[in-house]
Amino acid sequence: MARRVRDTLLETRSARQKLAARNAPYWAVISPGLALGYRKGVRGGAWLARCYDEVSHRRVQDRLCAADDIVDADGTSVFNFWQAQEQARSWFTRTMRQLAGLEEAPIGPYTVRAAMRDYLDWMEVHRRSADSYRRQADAMIIPTLGDIELTKLTTARIRQWHLDLSKVGARMRVRKGRAPKHHPLGSDPESIRRRRSTVNRLLSILKAALNFAWREGKTPSDDAWRRVRPFPRVNAARVGYFTIKQARALLSSIDDESFRDLVRGGLLTGARYGELTALIVADYDHQNGLVRIAQSKSGKPRHVVLNDEGIALFRRLVKGRDPDEVIFLKKNGTRWGKSDQHRLMQSACDCAAIKPRMSFHHLRHTWASLSLMAGAPHVVVARNLGHADTRMVEKHYGHLAQSYVSDTIRKTSPRFGLVRSKSGRTVRIAKEKPVPETASP
Repeated sequence: MARRVRDTLLETRSARQKLAARNAPYWAVISPGLALGYRKGVRGGAWLARCYDEVSHRRVQDRLCAADDIVDADGTSVFNFWQAQEQARSWFTRTMRQLAGLEEAPIGPYTVRAAMRDYLDWMEVHRRSADSYRRQADAMIIPTLGDIELTKLTTARIRQWHLDLSKVGARMRVRKGRAPKHHPLGSDPESIRRRRSTVNRLLSILKAALNFAWREGKTPSDDAWRRVRPFPRVNAARVGYFTIKQARALLSSIDDESFRDLVRGGLLTGARYGELTALIVADYDHQNGLVRIAQSKSGKPRHVVLNDEGIALFRRLVKGRDPDEVIFLKKNGTRWGKSDQHRLMQSACDCAAIKPRMSFHHLRHTWASLSLMAGAPHVVVARNLGHADTRMVEKHYGHLAQSYVSDTIRKTSPRFGLVRSKSGRTVRIAKEKPVPETASP
């Protein structure tokens, strides 16, 4: 049972007797998007439920049952205020699933598997694509925790799952139906940090699903997972990016012209691989030198501003083509697939003698890092990358290179003309010019 919400006007029979009879119900909000209503009539009142559908932008309302104004509550056809709350929560869950076009939730023990399913279904409708979360849950959460009922899920069980995952390497790709395999986990601090950071993200997905179930009234308490803490100090900002020299060497090492254009697109826009491969000719605004990213990671469209090199690239790629054609295609004319870039990037890094190898996503880091090093404001970089504010830029891209920071400080920090001699005494090495006095008005 979820947390009870109190309302002095509705929670007791005597309080409801003092209310005036009217057609408009009296409403009490019991959870985000859900309200329990009471309509008073001459021969007793009735409980109602109301929710808001974010997709159709309309309110949905329904009668639940009779109120215990005259007859005592029996939990079947006559409910008191507290029982009506639970009925409203169940009605809310069913209604939202129906509005989303989902199947009815199965009857039986509510497990972690069911909680993950309901959360990801809701996320698919109201937020953004949940494919990535669904794959991670199927691989790393459900096999271990999926069959445990939420009421029997303990803090110790979640902590053990969290710790066990941190001790194994990343999963290998295996054929469907075969037992999972893992890469060996390195013993160096960076390998451990990266693995723990990955496991923390899995914990966040699990907690989000369990919190959703708790808010929906599927479990009486969230104490079990609220006490589980992620590994501290493991979300260090990524520092990998191509220098100008490395980027030129990378492009020169690519023989496939179609892939070379795709890499150029990544370097000149800072867009993600999926965003680039989804671009069509109509997304290029030749008048303003912009590229429209219709479907981004956040689910919101954005416009990427191009410099002269970017404009020249896209002008060449879209020339003479129909508006609905995909801009970046393979050399055989087909679309780029989900992971088609991985091996090509590894081969290009090897040919260009770039060690350690970098992925296609490092092209995005490169655009952001080099733009910031050239003096671009954080807010401008954040906007072109599609971030809502500058926090992600400061965390992941604002680090800059240590050499750049050192060079900048050495050029701009104040000098006082002082140096320490071998004897340890501080001596002046440059004669200071007298500061002219400012004439008084």
